[in-house]
Amino acid sequence: MKRLLAVFMLFSLSFSLLFASGSKEASETKTTLLGEEPVTIVFWHCASDESGVLMDKFIDTFNKENPYKITVKGIYQGQYSDATTLMKTIISAENYSELPDVMQMDATGKVDYFSSGRALTASDAFASYGDISSSYIPVALSNWEYQGVVLGLPFALSTTITFYNKDMLEAAGWDKAPETFQDIIELKRDMEKAGIEAASYGIVPNTPLLANWLGQMGSYVVNNKNGSESMATELSCVENGKLEEFLGLWKNLYEEGGVENKSLSTNQFVNGEVAVFTSSSSNVSSVLEKVGDKFTVGTSTFIKVNDEAEYGATVSGSCLVMFDSKDELKKLASWEFIKYLTGKEVQSEFAISTGYIPSSLEALESDEYKAQLEENPQYRIAPMQLLSTPSEMKSVTVGPSADFYYAIMNGTSDMLKNNVDPKKAAEDLASSLQALLDQYKRNNI
Repeated sequence: MKRLLAVFMLFSLSFSLLFASGSKEASETKTTLLGEEPVTIVFWHCASDESGVLMDKFIDTFNKENPYKITVKGIYQGQYSDATTLMKTIISAENYSELPDVMQMDATGKVDYFSSGRALTASDAFASYGDISSSYIPVALSNWEYQGVVLGLPFALSTTITFYNKDMLEAAGWDKAPETFQDIIELKRDMEKAGIEAASYGIVPNTPLLANWLGQMGSYVVNNKNGSESMATELSCVENGKLEEFLGLWKNLYEEGGVENKSLSTNQFVNGEVAVFTSSSSNVSSVLEKVGDKFTVGTSTFIKVNDEAEYGATVSGSCLVMFDSKDELKKLASWEFIKYLTGKEVQSEFAISTGYIPSSLEALESDEYKAQLEENPQYRIAPMQLLSTPSEMKSVTVGPSADFYYAIMNGTSDMLKNNVDPKKAAEDLASSLQALLDQYKRNNI
């Protein structure tokens, strides 16, 4: 943890120096169109609960205060997968007029957005309206690159971290969070000795979790750097043996009582049914609110498969993308709105209120955000971990994203439920995942 803190302090200092020396201001190139007449743009978002309240506030503020007569019509489209499915349906039917001007998108939409024929990418905007790429944390921006193109600007930046019940761990004789699978096994044993009946850990691996754990082991899930450089067409974790190795470690964790073969998350954690769970850093605020004074919540780095593994977890979250409406005024208005949502003020407030990491460098260095980290230690882990995660670790981008996600969950869960040998489980899972990649390639090339 000290090493992570040192990295974070170095990072903070480096960007303080960057701004002190004066970074190149982003171009504010406008055409005479913007502001001459009113314009309304449609924005699909997936922000719910507290994030949804904030999103409504941001939209309302922009509508009232922007000087360009822009009105944003915000439409909540449910979960990211729901929004992506609707986008795909519209594109497939070529009903392009039904597409929004701006959309909040997660990794499930990357490939379909890129190949839609109506993408107005951030790279396009940089070329037309001024390059502001230096305004964002590099790893945040690069997370939305696909085939060398920056698809959108990062809005909600997060990473997977560990939450733990400090009181429960102390009762079991632990003064720190478990860092590895073996630690979780030992924690469970100590909990049993102390008469604590709660589960130590409970989760079912999915695409992002598998990407994290294989990434710690120096492997990608699929080729082309987890699909970040071009379409993923085959698995990268089979021939190198890493999928089988991971499944062996996972089965051992289960057989030793360290993990339950089901997802135990926020509700179970709040109720004291599980000592440790892993989740997005964006949930820090909601977890603290739900737990209240029931017990002390601790946060730590994402659990490693073993001592030899790298620290860290892939970048996740969402970005804001634009569609080419063929209307120059709407495109300019969309770009103004995106810059607003990813700028210092919004990013700082959004991060402080939710636990997301600011994608804006100015927001990361703001006094308000620094005060938040100082007053609430649970928020510190995410930015520190982000900066210690190897750049080679990439989130998975595949066409059949939803099917891929559930195939991984079903394959790993069935291995434990049916006591399948890790070698056979790896073969079966690889066969299922490869079939999905092959089918997508046949249908899209």
